[in-house]
Parts: sequence; structure tokens; C-alpha cells
Amino acid sequence: MLNKTFKIKLTEDWKIQSSEHISQTGQEISTDPNLSTNWLQTQVPTTVLGALVANKVYEDPYFGENLKAIPTQQFKTPWWFITNFTIHPEQADLFAHLNFDGINYKANIWLNGHLIADSKTVDGAYRRTSFDISTYTTVGNNILAVEVIPPKPGDFSTGFVDWNPAPPDGNMGIFRPVTLLLHGGVHIENPFVQTALHYNGNTEAKLLIATELHNDSTLAISGTLIGTIGNIRFTLPITVPPKGKETIKVDPTEFPQLLIKDPKLWWPIHMGEPHLYHLDLTFKIDEQTSSTTSTRFGIRQVSDYWLDDTHRGFKINGKKVLIKGAGWTDDLLLMDTHEKIEAQVNYVKQMNLNCIRLEGFWGNDKKLYDLCDEHGILLMVGWSCHWEHEIHMGVPVNERFGGVYKKEDIAHVAQAWEDQVIWLRNHPSIFVWTVASDKVPITELEEKYIETFAEYDPTRPYLNSTGGVGSDQHVIGSEDVISEISGSSGVKMLGPYAYTAPIYWFTDTKFGGAYGFNTETGPGAQVPQLDSLRKFIPEDKLWPINETWDYHCGMYEFADLSRFTKAINERYGTPESIEEFDKKAQAMNYELMRPMFEAFQVNKKKATGVVQWMLNAAWPKMYWQLYDYYLLPTAAFYAVQKACAPLQLIYNYGDHQIYAVNDYLHSVMDLTAQVQVYDINSEIRFEAEKTFNASPDSAVSLLPLDSLENLSSTYFVNLRLFDSEKKQISTNFYWLSTQEETLDYEADLGEFAFHTPSKQYANLKALSKLPNISLDVSYHIERKKGEQVSVVTLKNSNDCIAFLVHMKIMDKKSGEVIVPVLWDDNFISLIPQEERTIRATFNVDTDVEIKVEGWNVDRTDYNVGPSPKVID
Repeated sequence: MLNKTFKIKLTEDWKIQSSEHISQTGQEISTDPNLSTNWLQTQVPTTVLGALVANKVYEDPYFGENLKAIPTQQFKTPWWFITNFTIHPEQADLFAHLNFDGINYKANIWLNGHLIADSKTVDGAYRRTSFDISTYTTVGNNILAVEVIPPKPGDFSTGFVDWNPAPPDGNMGIFRPVTLLLHGGVHIENPFVQTALHYNGNTEAKLLIATELHNDSTLAISGTLIGTIGNIRFTLPITVPPKGKETIKVDPTEFPQLLIKDPKLWWPIHMGEPHLYHLDLTFKIDEQTSSTTSTRFGIRQVSDYWLDDTHRGFKINGKKVLIKGAGWTDDLLLMDTHEKIEAQVNYVKQMNLNCIRLEGFWGNDKKLYDLCDEHGILLMVGWSCHWEHEIHMGVPVNERFGGVYKKEDIAHVAQAWEDQVIWLRNHPSIFVWTVASDKVPITELEEKYIETFAEYDPTRPYLNSTGGVGSDQHVIGSEDVISEISGSSGVKMLGPYAYTAPIYWFTDTKFGGAYGFNTETGPGAQVPQLDSLRKFIPEDKLWPINETWDYHCGMYEFADLSRFTKAINERYGTPESIEEFDKKAQAMNYELMRPMFEAFQVNKKKATGVVQWMLNAAWPKMYWQLYDYYLLPTAAFYAVQKACAPLQLIYNYGDHQIYAVNDYLHSVMDLTAQVQVYDINSEIRFEAEKTFNASPDSAVSLLPLDSLENLSSTYFVNLRLFDSEKKQISTNFYWLSTQEETLDYEADLGEFAFHTPSKQYANLKALSKLPNISLDVSYHIERKKGEQVSVVTLKNSNDCIAFLVHMKIMDKKSGEVIVPVLWDDNFISLIPQEERTIRATFNVDTDVEIKVEGWNVDRTDYNVGPSPKVID
């Protein structure tokens, strides 16, 4: 049996050069290899600036204000990309297809002296293009040259919004994979597996398989399509017309083996296992393999539901899921590696989040989507808002519909949408398409989107906008976010985006509080730890906060840290050094982030989802991140990990009650809640225990804490949850003030009400009076399956609370913090005489030591840990 199909990734051995330095034509460049001898080496996918940075033309572009110094004029003209590939003699009679998954923005493509596509055909960052190059290939060396034309104002390009500066090159380049497909005449394209679930006592899955067969020859070709899913197999005789296409659909009507009894379902994290299946398709001509594909999919069903006919929620496999997510961004220069993406998905899972929102079709390949499939992380995928605002598009836009309102633009974006849906639709992690962000699509465009869903993906709900509910308040923008076709999206995007007091999330009922589905929101800045600040802020600019810090903030209303620093000064006291600022910033990162997620957990019956803005960082920055650009978590990371734990106790800042939350789909019996209240002197002022059963997917009040007397101005609430065997299964520790924060809902914030300021701040300044203490620290290292696990035991032998104790794993040789690292818990507080053991997993094969520091634990005590015991 002869295999006549080859799929070759054209990744390595590319070169680039600016057209300013080239006088030859594309025909000449693609025939004479000597013309590109001195070009810069690179690989694809890449942007032009990404390649220049990799070649050290520009070093440390993210340090200080270096990015400003990169000249932008050089990116106003086209750049050439060139590579070679080889056709072996035994492949000479095969047909050849060249596929581009993404070029930003236009291109002229030459092969061996022939123009195979021009910029009228290759037009648009999100267009996927494919070309039959069978008549242009030759046995031996082939030269492929691509003239990439940069995006200009008004183009529907990749883009960033207000969370970082724009990339100087506009991300021009070949930013997604290029592949060469060699086949025997007919090739398989765009396979898709639809799954539908039926419940008749037992679960039953119905599979509908669709694919396209393309014939590149001038003769009709007959053959057999063979499909396998594990032990399931089906065959279908097909004749494909010359230079034609056949769309094949296979279902249980003809093939009853595609009706699966009790299938293994794909579930999000904490709801079950994310089981995956593989569909293998082969087209054979006279027992010779002409083409093959392998597609991974999950059997799961997505549906939506409504609360009070106003707020939309989502179900997976018939079960409601509270969306707990954060917003993703790619690297500013689109330079993410697979290793960095994998580390970040692991971080999402570690934080107990179940969703990533992509404001845009991010990723220079499918790695992010594949990993979310594997780990059970839901994905919201769709267009970004940067096409919706003149300040980002660079041309006037329609106030209601954004930048896509002209006839030719509607056709362009509709086709780009179709290309992206077909590219990604087999990923079970994608649970909803978002066809607009801040606005809604114009009617003609939404009609085209609906046609695309009907034809290519009827399996998911879509959102006409990630705004909608409450848009009539005009908190964000001046237009109601209502579609003429589909009405309100049923979700909201009313902020906040800047400093927000903990009590807000539990008490607000008009804006971003814990009701409905808030698709992007958050308490504002999350400043990185000092270890990371030193990596991008020059030493002479490190303190006090200055214009270099501002450059690494957001843009427009978020161009400095004034609201964050005012809150620190008012709540914790004005820092007098960078070290003191670091300590107080991390405390506030934790304190502000946790209650947002906790409020949505507590309000399960009226809340359907929340997305923290943001998850990660496109470059080193001060705003909107749970871990920084270097993958070092901020304290907010561990606040989210705590708040989103599936079984836990929560303090409600609004009604001052203790709640028990169970995210699991099963009951948990015989639990014991322990509640303690300490004053600033670490003396117990209240103590109670309560035994209870936690119902599935529940949040219930256990006891109030609103009648405590004789408390210090700053006090602590210590919550512990024990299972039926009295084993501790979760902890939660709060620092609170008798002076509650008062919100100013009447403040005039102008056209963009991006936060609710405070009239009066909570007073936590007494924390500075906690006495400095020492901890007993021991640890050992375990090596397992290529990973290292640090097991750290901390004992507080003092009569004082050890507040916000932070552990780091350090490289002994370099002194750098090891990242990525997955801690069971961090930024923890230990009550007097308490002992805790915390584990951290990391994947660096080097000698390490543990550094332990805390609010009132001297930093110098544990710079060097004891000699560890290593267990292999």
C-alpha cells in the first residue's frame, strides 16, 4: 500500500529583508538564491520586528522606554520573506498545495519565478489562503518568496487596545503557519465533528461528520473515504469531479456505529474529565493513500439559559457552569513560545479558573486551543474591540457598529470570520463565539455571521456583543448595545477597570457587581513583584514612581498608578521605599482581587460568570494581570486560586456573613466550618464551629459576623474547612477594618465611567504595628518524572500572626526566581503556633533554595534556606 500524501511545515530556514534594500523583482528573488545570501535568518511564524529582536537588531525592547526608540518608518514599506523546500524524485508526480494560515496584512507570493497569488487575493490578517502550486513546483530545490505588505489605518489587522503600546511594526509578517501539502490528486479539507447528546436514562451521543474532498486534477477521481474513531470504522465510495469539490456528511442514519452509548464526555475543570477522541480520515485511490487527516474532538454539548429573561448563562452537557475566567493577550511582538503558552494554561488551571476569554483570535498557531482542550479550560473566542474605535482603527468608525459598516468591509470581515470558525470549530474548549466586543455588528454583517453558523458550526451559541445588559446606562460608550436581529447579548461589560473596594462586588446592583455575566472587569492595576520590576525598570527609575513606570501602565485613563497609589496611601499608609511599596502593593493586589471572584461564587443564583481583565501581559506592565510578563505571579494570582477553589468558606463583605461554597456536581457531607476572629494583637475575639452538608453547586450562609464588639481598627478573620475525617481541606484568611469603605456612586467620571471611587477608605494602617517575627522553615526537594517538587514546612512558634508569608524558589547560581512554578498556596498567613506544609512544582533541573519573606517576617532571615534533602 503506497502513501502518496506528505504534510510539510515550512517553519525553519526563512530569511527576511526590507524592500527598501531590494531592487530586484519577485520573479528574480524567487529564482536566484544568491540574492538573499545576506538577509536576516528567521523562522515562521514571526512578525518582522519579532525577527529583528531575535537577531538582536533591537535588544531589550521592553526594558525602560526602549520601545519608543525603535524607528517605525522602516515598517511602512513591504518586507520580503524567503525560504526553500525540496521536492524529491519520488514525489514528482504528486499534486502540491501551499497553505497560509495568517499573513498580516497583504502579500504577493512568488514560487520559482511565478506569481502564484497577489495582494488582491492575499488580503487580510484573518484570511486563510490555499493555492494549488502543482504546475509551479520542480524536483529538487524550490524557492518561495513572500512580499508582505504592512497594515495601514483602516485595515482589519491584529491589534492591541489600551493594555499596552502598539507594536512598532503593526505585527506585520507571516504570523501563522505555512504548510506544503503533497497528495495523490484528491485531498481532504476541513473535517468537522458535530456532537449532540440525548438523555434517555443513559447518555447517548450522535456524531455527524462533515468534510470536503478537493480534486486538483483535470480528471474525475473515484476512491474510498475511510473514517475511524477508536474502534468505530466507516467507509464511503466517492467520485470527485475534475477541479471540483465534494462536501461529505456522514451520520448515524447511514452509519449506526456513529450513535455512541454512554460516551466519555468532555467536561470543564471541576465538573469532570476533559475526554478527547480522534477522528482519522483517509482517502484512497486504488488502494493508494491520496490524503489523510487527523482531527481531535470532544463529545460535549453547549447550551445557554436565561435568568429573569435578562442575563445569559451557559450549560455544558446540560449542567450550569459559573464562568470564572480572565482575558488573554498574546506577546506584543507575537513571540510566544509553546513552552510559555503551556505554562500559562497550567497557571489558569492552578488558579481554579475554568475559562479564558480571547478578545480576538489570538495565537500564532493552535497550541493554546489544544492545551485548553486537554485541560478542560473553556474558551470565549471572537473579535477584539480594536476595530470598533477610531483611536485604534486610525479612521472614522460608526458610533453604533464600529469600523465594519461599509459594504466591501462587511464582505471582507464576514469571510475572515468564516475562515476562523472553520479553522477552530473542532475544539471542544470553545463554548461561545463572540462576534463583537464593545458594540454590535451591523445587521448585514450579523446576517452573514448567522449564515456561517448554520453552514459551518451550528453547535455553539454566539454573542452579538460582550456588552449588552445595562448598556442603556451608557457607562461604556454612548450607544445602547442592542442588535436589530438578536436583541441584547444577555451579558454585561460595565466595568470597573480601576481601583475598586472589596465591598463593591457584593453590594453593587447596577454596574459590574456580582449579578449576571460580566465579560470583562477587575479592580485595576496589579503591580508586579519587585523581582520583576527590576527586570524592566532601570535602577535609577525604580523609586519613586515616575514616567518610566507610567510608560508601562495602560493607556488613556489608565496611563498612571494614581488611583492605586492613593488607595495604598489611604488604606495601608504611604510607602517610603520601593521595598515597602512592594509589600503593600502585593497585599492590596490580593485583597482587591479575591472578593471579585468570591462575590460571584456566593451569588451563584443570580450570577452566571465573571472575566477578570486581564489574565496575562503582552509586555512588562503594571495593569491588569494575574502573573506578569516573566511568568512571576502577583499576589492576585493566589487570591484567585483561593477564591475559585471548588469547596471553601467565604467572608461576604456586604452582609458580613460566612458562606460555604461547593462548585462540585455532587454533595459533600459532614463538613465542619471553623471561624475565628483575631484582633491586631493576635488575640482571639470570636470563635465558632458549625457542621453542615454542602449540596451540589451551592452557596449558603452558615453564620453572621456582624455583631462583634471591642475589635481593633484592623482585625483578622480566619476560616478553616474540615472534611468528615477532620482533615483540613481549605483555608481563607481576611484582614478587615472597622472603618468600612464607602463608595461614591454619584461621582462624575465623565464619558467613561470606568470605576466607582471611594468617599472613605478602609483603614488598615494598624498592620504596620505587627511585630517582626521569625519562622521555623524546613524543606526538601522531590524529583518525579522530570519535575521537581519543593515541600516547604513553615511553623509559626510565636504568639503573633505571621501575615502574608511569601515563598519563592530561587536558582542558587543566578539568584533569579524560578518560574513557572505551581504553589499549593502562597501569600499565606499563619496564626500563632500554626504549622503548614506547602508544595511547589517546577520543571527546572538546577540547584535551588527557598526564600521566605512576609509582611512582618524579615526578608533577610531566609535568603538562603537550609541544605535540602533530595528524594528521587
